[in-house]
Amino acid sequence: MKLLELPPQVPPASQQPPVWIFGYGSLVWRPDFEFSARKVGFIRGYTRRFWQGDTFHRGSEKAPGRVATLLEDYEACTWGVAYQVCGEQIAASLQYLNMREAVLGGYDTKLVKFHPLEKDADEPILALVYIATPQNPSYLGPASEEDIAAQIIVSSGRAGHNMEYLLRLADFMRYFCPQVEDEHLFSIEEAIVSILPCLCHKEESLEEDMNDSPEQKYLVSN
Repeated sequence: MKLLELPPQVPPASQQPPVWIFGYGSLVWRPDFEFSARKVGFIRGYTRRFWQGDTFHRGSEKAPGRVATLLEDYEACTWGVAYQVCGEQIAASLQYLNMREAVLGGYDTKLVKFHPLEKDADEPILALVYIATPQNPSYLGPASEEDIAAQIIVSSGRAGHNMEYLLRLADFMRYFCPQVEDEHLFSIEEAIVSILPCLCHKEESLEEDMNDSPEQKYLVSN
């Protein structure tokens, strides 16, 4: 498991260049760290798959959950949110994410080129991303969308039910990336609804949540 470490001689926080962190799972709606700006956009060369097991945040040892990771696919792109952290936010966010994603989640770190959705964006932004590879012990690998949905339905962890993770992510894609068809994600969502026909998913609009938050200005002005 590879943790991101700051170099031994770190300049004062005020002199450090900003760091961008790309999220494609629960980070799109629940970052839980302070940031200075955020942008909706995508990275190329990866596709999102619910192939990572989770026995802490969204599952347990008896009933592991299924959460998203990235699979290399040179013809694909994955949409999400990139967060800019500055100054003292850098060390605090990386320390938090190393525990949340790497130590407890089994994810490694990579640098990728993030392409903001905004039309006036010039160059892609270099961003940090957390990816769970097949080498980590929690990796579950491929399964049918129906089997993944059945596993998600019965899984819950310390951060909440596994269904919340998937449904919130699907909401994000519809509200902020309506032009994108994430077949894998939406097929799992459809399978969940078909397995639980009485499922009453009370939509807590992610769009409304983000519009009510002070950080929403960054999505429209950055």
